Amino acid sequence: MKVEARLFDVTTGFFFLSAIVYGLWAKEPVGTVALILTGGLSLIVGSYFHFIARRLEQRPEDNPDAEVSDGAGELGFFSPGSYWPVAIAASAALAGFAMAFWQVWLLTIAVVLVLITIGGLVFEYHTRPDHD
Repeated sequence: MKVEARLFDVTTGFFFLSAIVYGLWAKEPVGTVALILTGGLSLIVGSYFHFIARRLEQRPEDNPDAEVSDGAGELGFFSPGSYWPVAIAASAALAGFAMAFWQVWLLTIAVVLVLITIGGLVFEYHTRPDHD
């Protein structure tokens, strides 16, 4: 996670430096605020990665002397065939459609569908604990 944390450190610095330069050069408050907020969001993600990097053991990506073979092996579990991402995309498209035409009733339905489909994706392989 150190590579990712470093990446967000660089982008955070870029956004804050851009906000300073833009604020002095353009003297336009909306763009300056947007760049400051973007830098803040990047700082949040980078801080999270720094926090997680301390708790994890070193990965091959974090070692500059690592070989390609050091990263071999199983990376995790990936669903072989799930329809939940398609359902999430469809419900998000419905939400976008509802916002484009500002149909509040349809937006309410779409938000509920987005939440249901996200829950379905997250808990797709969840099994209940055994009760004796």
